[in-house]
Amino acid sequence: MKYRQLNGEERSVLAAFRLLGLKPAKIAGELGRHRSTVSRELKRNAAPYDGWYRARRAQQRAHARRYRSRRNSQFGRGQWERVEGLLREEWSPEQVSGHLRLKGELAISHETIYRHIWKDLRSGGTLHEHLRGARKSCRKRYGRYDSRGRLAGKRMIGERPASVEGRRQIGHWEIDTMMGESPGESSHCVLTLVERKSGYLMLGKLPARTAADTNRALLDLMARHPGRMRTITADNGTEFHWYGQVEAVSPTRTPTDSSDSISPKVQPWPESSKASAT
Repeated sequence: MKYRQLNGEERSVLAAFRLLGLKPAKIAGELGRHRSTVSRELKRNAAPYDGWYRARRAQQRAHARRYRSRRNSQFGRGQWERVEGLLREEWSPEQVSGHLRLKGELAISHETIYRHIWKDLRSGGTLHEHLRGARKSCRKRYGRYDSRGRLAGKRMIGERPASVEGRRQIGHWEIDTMMGESPGESSHCVLTLVERKSGYLMLGKLPARTAADTNRALLDLMARHPGRMRTITADNGTEFHWYGQVEAVSPTRTPTDSSDSISPKVQPWPESSKASAT
């Protein structure tokens, strides 16, 4: 006769009979099971630290052992056919898991479905071709120059006149942006423009730290001192990438700080900066 493990109800009866002091052979007769089945159950699922048999704990141990068994699958062939049918309709494993759980058909996690897909792949199956990621064509960037976020054709800081470094001439400015402490769209952003020799500071509020908003605020500040700006030095921030539009309407030149390093070189502002805000 084929061996069959006890179910949850039988384990509850077994635990009750053990409390009454019945022997395994007597319990087997009451359950209609072979005595070796009861003895094996007590040996495998009794608590190792005190030898007591607890039905709930025994059920958990038996279920966990069966789940880990390589000989047995937790789900039948019909259940897997249902899962595979949804996958072939271009459903994601997460959608399959949620849909079957919502309909009360099957409680299966998306991780289990993914493992089934990889097992199918190793067997030469095609389930993996229905995953959404399988349809993406990715371009590898190994060994290639990554131009994302970089400004092509920028003017280097070394092209500034020598008089700029010594702060000997009025009209050379440095530009930057400052963000507020609160993250997200509600963050306040300020555009700063500092004249290197005098320390004169102008501020302009930005709705957002974008190239378009930066250019609008910069042109407004420049209009307050027409003809007084020879150069404006910016860092590599993307908000300054439209500097060409400013140069198109002004003789001001805009070299980019940090030509040879990743982090910009910051010039200290004089402590006696005179501020002017818009």
